[in-house]
Amino acid sequence: MQSAIRTCTARSALFRNLGATQAIAGGKNRYLTTSTKVLANDKPSSPTLSTAASATAGSSSVTSSLSVGSGKTHGAEASALEPEKRIRRSIFYVPGSDERKLKSSLSLAADCLVYDLEDGVAHNRKNIAREMVFDALEASEHRKAEKAVRINAVGSGLEFDDLNVVLRSSRLQAIVIPKVQSAKDVQFVSQMVDSVAPFITRKNVKIIASIESALGIMNIKEIATSDPRVDALVFAAEDYCADLGLTRTREGTEMLYGRSAIVTAAHAYGLQAIDLVCMDYKNDEILREECEFGRRMGFLGKQAVHPRQLEIIQRCFLPTDHEIARAADISEGYQEHSKRGVGAFNYNGKVIDLPVVKWAEKILSRARQGGVAIPSPEERQKILQVGPAGSSSPTPVVASTPGSKNDGAATTA
Repeated sequence: MQSAIRTCTARSALFRNLGATQAIAGGKNRYLTTSTKVLANDKPSSPTLSTAASATAGSSSVTSSLSVGSGKTHGAEASALEPEKRIRRSIFYVPGSDERKLKSSLSLAADCLVYDLEDGVAHNRKNIAREMVFDALEASEHRKAEKAVRINAVGSGLEFDDLNVVLRSSRLQAIVIPKVQSAKDVQFVSQMVDSVAPFITRKNVKIIASIESALGIMNIKEIATSDPRVDALVFAAEDYCADLGLTRTREGTEMLYGRSAIVTAAHAYGLQAIDLVCMDYKNDEILREECEFGRRMGFLGKQAVHPRQLEIIQRCFLPTDHEIARAADISEGYQEHSKRGVGAFNYNGKVIDLPVVKWAEKILSRARQGGVAIPSPEERQKILQVGPAGSSSPTPVVASTPGSKNDGAATTA
């Protein structure tokens, strides 16, 4: 027994340090049949651009008025000029062992579908779930929602088999890593991507890191900067509260520090911040409250575990009509004044300077990503006369935009 334990420990250390892949018994061609390594003439490389500058294929680029001039940016100005990232207003979890839910998920209008191999799958169903998720990936279409897989946590002993199967799909677009504690967790998965994923698609596989503990929060900077593939940070409320011994309330004040830390780190390093799951999935009022509060905090999307949550989430994480109209006015005003060599200018009795213009550009970028048409000057005037109190999130032109962890089991209907 002790010999077996030592062997298992050594094997785990080897995988962590070298990112090697282990042979999986069974003879199926989806599994590696031998231990592999990256050959010198293979030359797989991580993307040379930072994830903050990764653009979604097919998404339209917003031409920022701030780019007039030398074309170089420094410090905070860079965030307003970076190309648009894939929009992830909703991340929807689908249990990987439920064939009916896997099939029905393909018709949903979520921005990101996450096939779950972790909490949503019983331990005795892990093997069959891997096969079902691989088949679901292969049957999916690229032009709809982003396709991601949540593997079991690094160190669980299940992550190797998860990755050896799902990474072989050329249609996999992201890996969600649960219970991320340090940069090593992310780097291990990235090394596995380089070793297992098809060479032609591996450079496009993103990593979404789920932060679920006090240690994860304390290491948030090193996690956010651990690998160029990291594209988003997710806050997992239930695991976080369990780790800290917190009592979760409707107001959520007990989680403010953790949520703020994730939002701050995400925006500091050009990543997306994805908010917690609303566990009261039948209560639209609570869901709407959580969405609006999360958006005010700086989150760009929210996790979902039931289809009925998607419409509210998708709408709440779009700018309102009033915000879009005001942002468009400010952007156009800045362009006009810049041509005359004027920096700050007056807009409805308020001073508009560069930070406000950058806010406006981000609002317009989010609106375009969500399929919302920017209103004309005449339409904007009518919207602004109504005021923010009468404004609502606009209806997107399209139901689903091409493309970012469930705290419990997914409940796709």
